[in-house]
Amino acid sequence: MAYKFLIYISYSYAVPVGIPLEEEIINRGHTIKWFSDLENGKQSLKGKSNLLNTIEDVVAYKPEIVLGATDDVPDFITGLKVQIFHGFFAKKRPLKNGEFYHFRIRGFFDLYCTQGPSTTNVFTKLSKELKYFEVIETGWSKADPMFPLEKSSDSTPSKTDQRPTIMIASTFTERLSLAYNDAVFNEIKRLSNSNTYKFIMVLHPKLPLHIIEKWQFLTNANFNFFNTTDLIPLFLKADILFADTTSAIQEFVLQKKPVVTFKHRVHEDFLIDIDDPQEIETAFSTALNPSEDLLERIDTYIENLHPYVDGKSSKRVIDACISFLHKDRSYLNNKPFNLIRKYKIRKRLAYFTLKSYNEQYAIERQEHE
Repeated sequence: MAYKFLIYISYSYAVPVGIPLEEEIINRGHTIKWFSDLENGKQSLKGKSNLLNTIEDVVAYKPEIVLGATDDVPDFITGLKVQIFHGFFAKKRPLKNGEFYHFRIRGFFDLYCTQGPSTTNVFTKLSKELKYFEVIETGWSKADPMFPLEKSSDSTPSKTDQRPTIMIASTFTERLSLAYNDAVFNEIKRLSNSNTYKFIMVLHPKLPLHIIEKWQFLTNANFNFFNTTDLIPLFLKADILFADTTSAIQEFVLQKKPVVTFKHRVHEDFLIDIDDPQEIETAFSTALNPSEDLLERIDTYIENLHPYVDGKSSKRVIDACISFLHKDRSYLNNKPFNLIRKYKIRKRLAYFTLKSYNEQYAIERQEHE
């Protein structure tokens, strides 16, 4: 049986999450469409022949499975709603109850395809409490192109320039972002002129233009700025990462490469964390010559975060979706009414309807509507 899939995003950084899933869906002979509810995402999808441009097109498409790489999806479109996550759990945004934003349940998803034990355990606990969604651990589709690591390593040409390559990445939240710190900027500027390192840098697309342009100004023979959300090709080039509290840390460390962080908001023993820009070069040296103890801590962290190294997480996601679509879900409750959030979605999309799918979605029921 062929199915109609929809990948639903908001921002450009979710596109690399959907690409491996799109490839898997096409290879199986199913239909796949994309939609973004914000202009940033729409711009990143320009040129795709399978892009739905309006919410009216989405409603008319009547997908059977909606893969959401964003915080919520409209309740008034058909299909099984599946959360596939646009990032790892980076511990950036705590809630008032001491939990973290990553685990905030908004009442729109039927299934959460989690990345590893660190997310599975919490979402499973929430599932048992709320009783209207399920959790299946699949690994994360965005990481698929990185694996297997041996293959990536073997296909990388020998470096003619033996200087270490340091990747820099930053989050957009000002209080957490190294990109706003003038002392960090000046130290990286000095190091980029020292001819000791090669730097490659990306910044979060939500950062203000003047911050982005400031760092772009550093471009020289040793410093390259990349305006992209496709980070894995850069990860593969880099020997270490320098970052703040961005979720790029979790993506990068899957390669078992060390990470230096600047004022990371939560202590993590697999990181080399500093709070003084004058310590940056020393930290780089430590990361480029990692101890066995550090490498063991990185391995332990990966096992809890994302233990899948086969590059087949997209396959597991699609298998989980199709299996769950046909599963008897009568044991699950209907999703909550969520009237305020539903109104906000309708306002954002300028599409007002009383239609709302709160019951567990079933193909058989949809065919008779």
